[in-house]
Amino acid sequence: MGAFKAYDFRGVFGKDFDLDTVYKFGYFLPSLLKTDKVLVGRDMRVSTPQMFEALSRGIADAGADVYDMGLTTTPMVYYFTAQHHFDASVMITASHNPKEHNGLKVSATNALPVGYDTGLGEIERRVKEDPVVPVANKGKIIPHEVKDEYLQFQKRYHYDLSNLKIVMDCSNGMASILVKEIFGESPVYLFDNLDGTFPNHEANPLELENVVALQEKVRAEKADIGVIFDGDADRVMFVDEHGDFIAPDLMIAVLGHYFIEEKGYEGKVIQDIRTSKSVTEYIEKMGREVEIWRVGRAYAALKLREIDGAFGGEFAGHYYFRDFFYSDSAMVAAQVLLHVFSDMKRKGISVSQLIGKIKQYANSGEINFTIQEKKEAMEAVKEHFCAQEKPEKVMDFDGYRVEFQDWWFNIRPSNTEPYLRLLMEARTEAMLLQKLAEIKEILRPFMLS
Repeated sequence: MGAFKAYDFRGVFGKDFDLDTVYKFGYFLPSLLKTDKVLVGRDMRVSTPQMFEALSRGIADAGADVYDMGLTTTPMVYYFTAQHHFDASVMITASHNPKEHNGLKVSATNALPVGYDTGLGEIERRVKEDPVVPVANKGKIIPHEVKDEYLQFQKRYHYDLSNLKIVMDCSNGMASILVKEIFGESPVYLFDNLDGTFPNHEANPLELENVVALQEKVRAEKADIGVIFDGDADRVMFVDEHGDFIAPDLMIAVLGHYFIEEKGYEGKVIQDIRTSKSVTEYIEKMGREVEIWRVGRAYAALKLREIDGAFGGEFAGHYYFRDFFYSDSAMVAAQVLLHVFSDMKRKGISVSQLIGKIKQYANSGEINFTIQEKKEAMEAVKEHFCAQEKPEKVMDFDGYRVEFQDWWFNIRPSNTEPYLRLLMEARTEAMLLQKLAEIKEILRPFMLS
């Protein structure tokens, strides 16, 4: 049953899981989260209608009602889970994964994420071991149309962007159901029709081949900025006026101009363990403390709520907001960030110039090494450099993040694959290449051929 992951339930439809598993997932979910009603949204993938039918049948056979949101973005499900006081919700989506994939993202009361450690592991056990006994008094499917209400909420982040020329790529995904009603007809839109076969490019903006069309259009249109959403519109990424991709973690610093400088929000700012030190330093100059935490919504949303942080973000393009029930919203992020860039343009500062002020380190990007003995390999890297130079800081969650005066690295194991993931930064490109060469040499004996 390879679809049960650390953060959600996801895999290749018909291979990693089948409809019977989805049915049982639905059946056991209400008792796990102690509720008699489950909010359900869904994306436009080809397998989604079958999954909705199986999931809903399972929920109804457990005696709970399905509140059917229809086609939604994932953040819409988060918002209405909390806003309409549901104790359980499911978004049927595989997010940014290829078209053959699908999955289930589960939230509990107040849109708190349900990960493997907080419920999915128990559902997996029940699916494998417990009998299904449909109740006599089955639940109903109740339409729960909320798009207009959601658009009203989004209006609080609406600003005049008329001085910006914007290109916006919806990746044929769920952003398409909202963008024109939020941003109007002014942006140049790419791939803004729903198509679960993703005919133009996969819906994963972190893979740069999927951003090429946006980059080319930004250059051709001489636009100020390009925006690209992933498949379920919980992540958003950007390219500057030259068409150059902007590392998503740097946008956490840009958000500071709005939430700290413009709005005066108090509270810490969350970033994940892979985030650039440039972000930490930029936010600290604004007078706020940064909290570095684990990768993934299952951890970030919980931590932001725990510390009552103002906002936060991740290397992968998720941005979390206190005003959004501590959850992530690509639409809130896009509106706020475009507002900041619009304001900067009025001051004569382009997108690339603002990013240039933030970025102070040479960055490796995330590099994967195929390694089976991941723990031993991580220890070897940490011990080697800590013996050479006294670290300023060592963090031991999600692998290790070890910070020295002029450089740092994060080395962390994949939860599901024989990969060790490395990300590092240094003050200069020369130092980055030197340290990277050293790490590769240390890892060489551990690598699978």
